[in-house]
Amino acid sequence: MLNMLTLLQGMSTGDGLAIGLAIVGGGLSVLGAGIGIGLIGGRMTEAMARQPEEAQTIQTAAIVLAVFIEGVALFGLVIAGFIRG
Repeated sequence: MLNMLTLLQGMSTGDGLAIGLAIVGGGLSVLGAGIGIGLIGGRMTEAMARQPEEAQTIQTAAIVLAVFIEGVALFGLVIAGFIRG
């Protein structure tokens, strides 16, 4: 984790803006993934309630979509880490 001392030290050398924006970018990446996976879960539950006979297919598709969203979030965190470091 990046602590306040490291952030202040980066600001004194002029890297503070890049570090701060990298932290914000990583946070937005995770926030977006959380919202997306939550929406998928809600829609999956609604679809399974409407069509219980298709529950297995709906669940499989929802899990695949959640994995893709999580992969994009992880990619965003890695990029933010490279910008910061």
